[in-house]
Amino acid sequence: MSYKAIAYQKRDHIGYITLNRPEAANAINVQMAMELEEVCQRINEDKDTTVAVITGAGEKAFCSGEDLNQFSDSLLGDAPSLDALKEFALRYNVSAMVGSIECPVVAAINGDALGAGLALALSCDLRVASAEALFGVPDLTRGCFLASGITQWLPRMVGRGKAMELILTAETIGAPEAHRIGLVHQLVPQQEVLSEAEKLAKDVASKGPLALRYVKEAVNKGLALTLEQGLRLECDLYMILQTTHDRIEGVTAFRQKRQPSFTGE
Repeated sequence: MSYKAIAYQKRDHIGYITLNRPEAANAINVQMAMELEEVCQRINEDKDTTVAVITGAGEKAFCSGEDLNQFSDSLLGDAPSLDALKEFALRYNVSAMVGSIECPVVAAINGDALGAGLALALSCDLRVASAEALFGVPDLTRGCFLASGITQWLPRMVGRGKAMELILTAETIGAPEAHRIGLVHQLVPQQEVLSEAEKLAKDVASKGPLALRYVKEAVNKGLALTLEQGLRLECDLYMILQTTHDRIEGVTAFRQKRQPSFTGE
């Protein structure tokens, strides 16, 4: 498929998604949401893709949030049309789409991540950010309800208190503070963001692809379970992995003191 609002390529078992609207600070419009939905499904169907990396085009922004200029006019009225509601559902689901990618996802945050753009970054599993990037949730300053997933992602990352502070004050914080509170895992100079994210992705991709997917499933689903249920899920996934070729290869390679050759089977 040919994309317009994003770009996608795959190299060495790593899928690279680029939000490709630099003229609009990579803001999310309907076209981008549709293309992200398609590429997320594409990655899940391609078991040869072990890790995904998502970044933004240009140096200004990773993603500045929803493109308010692209809102359907019918959303501004008293009774939104069915088409307008469908557009809203697409944009709203962007962070959920990325969060549903089964393999680990690394966010290469090359610039500002605001509102829905921050939610998108938080839906990734690891985040490498420019030391110059800004982070925040400005939605309430426009009288908008935060329908981007941010009310769910942010408290899970930084706790309820800090999340409420960032949301209610609409405060924008710099990268050092974002790193301190756990929004991002690594800070690097702006020009090194993608290369460092790629280095991290390659390190993750060297692990067993099935084990990576099962670990991500255990952590993500376990957050919504009791401890007892989560431990049972972990055990079930462990037993499933024990029946795979990759598990046998991993143990055999360890005993033979060589690098494993995983096939994803």
